[in-house]
Amino acid sequence: MAEEKPLLGDLQLNHQQDGVAASAQDTRQAAIINRAPGKVPMHVTARQRDKLVPLPDEKGPVSGVQDHLPKEASTSVHQGAPGRITAYCIAEALNRKLLEVLLAQMYPEANLLSYPDVLQLSLGEPGSLLPKEVFFFDYGVVISFGLEEKQEQWIMQNIGVHVECKPYLSKEVEIDEFKFLYTGTKPPCIQNDVFTMSERQAKSHEVRLAISYALAQSIKLSVYEGRVLDLVEETRRLPEALAKQGRVPISTKRVAQLIGKVFLQNANVNLLSSVLGTPAYFWSAPDQLQALYERACEYLELQSRVEVLNARFQVLQEMLDMLRDHQNNSHASRLELIIVWLLVVDCCLMLCQLLSLFGVIGGD
Repeated sequence: MAEEKPLLGDLQLNHQQDGVAASAQDTRQAAIINRAPGKVPMHVTARQRDKLVPLPDEKGPVSGVQDHLPKEASTSVHQGAPGRITAYCIAEALNRKLLEVLLAQMYPEANLLSYPDVLQLSLGEPGSLLPKEVFFFDYGVVISFGLEEKQEQWIMQNIGVHVECKPYLSKEVEIDEFKFLYTGTKPPCIQNDVFTMSERQAKSHEVRLAISYALAQSIKLSVYEGRVLDLVEETRRLPEALAKQGRVPISTKRVAQLIGKVFLQNANVNLLSSVLGTPAYFWSAPDQLQALYERACEYLELQSRVEVLNARFQVLQEMLDMLRDHQNNSHASRLELIIVWLLVVDCCLMLCQLLSLFGVIGGD
C-alpha cells in the first residue's frame, strides 16, 4: 500500500471544493483517528443492547459448524482482530466518481461492486468466513467488516477524507462499533451489538450489505440526533427567561434563525435524507435480504428513534413559534404605544393652536 499512496497527489486538488484549509483538514483527520474505537469513548447511540432480535435464515442452522468468534486480545495487542464491524459517518455525502477512481487505483485486484447508494470493496477471499469488506455509502457513511483498526484508519485517512462532500466538524463525526460471529448450532440473531449469523449467511456478501444498510441509516440518524440535542441545549434557557423576566434575551432575527435551523434539520431527516425509507436496493432483492435488513433496523430501533426525533422537532418548533409570537406581540404593543403618544402630542399642538386663535395664549 505504501507505494500506492502517491497516486492521491493528482486527485487531492479535487477535494478542495469546500474550501477547507490543509492545516484544518489535518487537524480534523487527527480528531477522527483519536475518536476511533479503542482510542477514546465514542458516541453511544441510545438503544437497548441486551434484547435479542432473531435473524431470518430460511434453511435453518447448519450442523457440524462450531461457533467461533475472533479472539479478543488485550487493548494493546490485536485491537483490530477480525470480527469487528465499524461504522463511520464523516460527511454529508461522498464523491462517488472520485471514490471509484481512488479504489480502482489503490486496490486494482480487489472486487468492487456498485449498488444504489453504495460501493462495496471486497478485500478478503471470496466465500471466506472472515470477510474483509468496506461499504461506502453516498450519504457520507463508511462501514467496515472484518478489518483491523489500523486498516480502517488508513482507509479513512487516505480515501475517506479525500472523497468527502460537506465534511462534518470533528465533534459531529459519529463512530459506532459492533461484532460478528458465525455459528452452526445457534439460530442467527442480534444481541449485545453482536451479529450472530449462520455459515450460509457468512458466505453471502449480500447479507453483509443488508446489515450495512441498516447500520448506515442508524449512524446517519445519530448525527441528526446530536444536532437536535445541540438545538435543545441552545434554546432550553429561553422559556425560563420568559417565565422569570417576561421577555426573551434574544433578537427577533435570532429567533428566526433558530426556526430556520429546526426546519432545516427536520427537512434533512424527513424529506431529503436516506434515513427513513427502505433503500432502493431491496426493491429487487430477495425477500430474505429485506427481512434481514428490517430485523437489523428493529434492533437499532430506527423507527422509535425517528419518532422521538420528530417529537423533539415538534416541541422545538412550537416553542420557537411561541417566542416569535411573543416578540411580534411585544413589537405590536410598542407600535401602539408610540402611536398613542404621537396622538397625545398632536392633540396638545392642536389645543395650543386653538388657544392662540382665541387669544388665550400668545396675545399682546
